[in-house]
Amino acid sequence: MNIGQAASSSGVSAKMIRYYESIGLIPKTVRTESGYRVYSDHDVHTLRFIRRARDLGFSVEQIADLVSLWQDRERASKDVKAIALGHVHVLERKIRELQEMALTLKHLADHCGGDSRPHCPILEELAGDDFMPVHAKANAKFGALG
Repeated sequence: MNIGQAASSSGVSAKMIRYYESIGLIPKTVRTESGYRVYSDHDVHTLRFIRRARDLGFSVEQIADLVSLWQDRERASKDVKAIALGHVHVLERKIRELQEMALTLKHLADHCGGDSRPHCPILEELAGDDFMPVHAKANAKFGALG
């Protein structure tokens, strides 16, 4: 099948298929005399594996390791499990960081008047005290009028 058909069957774009081939994540494919790539069912199966791994957030490096392990019939499942659990640890850390970001933004939004006045704790937090305009520092220190 050609690259368009492989893309459609695997759920991986033709651009990404070319990229995966260029970095060695999938082997170079057979080409026709006119230079068109020809993909086998096995190639499409590998692309589906890669797509599912990407959907789970694995890095390209981790996917390369997983593909290698998947193709190695003498692999130790503990090696696969170690990669998966390492990724779970990273995901859990990211979840905590995202929750902290959401709480910070919610707190800032709760303290923003959301009105026509220029005072905005969200922008002040993003700028930090060192970058707060002088008039805003004075307003914050002495209280804004009006």
